[in-house]
Amino acid sequence: MTALILQLPPALKFTDEEFEQLVAVNKELRLELTVEGELIIMSPTGGETGNRNFEIYIDLGIWNRQNNLGKAFDSSTGFKLPNGATRSPDVSWVKMERWDALTPQQRKKFLPLCPDFAVELVSESDDVEDTQVKMREYLANGLQLGWLINPQAKQVEIYRPHQSVEILQSPTSLSGEDVLPGFILNLQPIFG
Repeated sequence: MTALILQLPPALKFTDEEFEQLVAVNKELRLELTVEGELIIMSPTGGETGNRNFEIYIDLGIWNRQNNLGKAFDSSTGFKLPNGATRSPDVSWVKMERWDALTPQQRKKFLPLCPDFAVELVSESDDVEDTQVKMREYLANGLQLGWLINPQAKQVEIYRPHQSVEILQSPTSLSGEDVLPGFILNLQPIFG
């Protein structure tokens, strides 16, 4: 997915409400706001990337329904991170106790937390370094497990707190470890 980054003057800082209004009137766009105040406009994905995202959603969704340990989200969900950025991972998940701690009003807006688990899927037009920066930002804001999946390179980077990034070349599956106990993502539909 191609992203356009707009540099905004420092005096033009969005409040949470203003950014939510901007997103609401531009429903056809996927927007993110960096901690530096940059507005990121992402184009829709192509067919292959959309299908890969869907495959991940299905597997996580089935596991989540069977285990009921949290809430799973698609790429249209915004998270207001503790550092002030608003990000939308391709796939994400939040533990049930953290979801339950949110008020009904907080649940309707950009979620005021960092997901416990996030996936970023690199598309043909994505910049891998930008996506790695995003994954490190999630980690710095409370992420417990993250996967950066690069189908073109058949590579996965695994992000965990207080650990070096683990890089796997051509893995056949990924484990949700203790964050998503029992969850296994089959990578054949992603790398196939």
